Amino acid sequence: MSKALGEKQWIIPDGYIPEVSSGDLVSHESICVLNCSSEEAKLSITIYFEDREPISNIQYTVPGRRTKHIRTSSLHRDEEYLPVGVPYAIQVESNIPVVVQYSRLDSTQSENALMSTMAYPITM
Repeated sequence: MSKALGEKQWIIPDGYIPEVSSGDLVSHESICVLNCSSEEAKLSITIYFEDREPISNIQYTVPGRRTKHIRTSSLHRDEEYLPVGVPYAIQVESNIPVVVQYSRLDSTQSENALMSTMAYPITM
């Protein structure tokens, strides 16, 4: 029997959506989730802030053997959305092991910057 790929908990400590963008590209960030299992992954995402209570229990599903790119600007619970111009951190929890990557496109100046990094896996 092969080991499942990924982990069930991931941390992304540095998040920030700039308030302004330049040119045609809009600054944005994405949580990129890879589910190599044939079973669907049920995600619960929590957003942490420096000076306010977290936005917790944001639900997403990633079908089996699929990937999902979740724009952080789309994250919300009820009517509470992720604010722009505010630092935040992300916790991704899954019912099955998945792989999580984090990407940022910063277009606040004419020389765009694209950054991508693996999230920090929490092994149990």
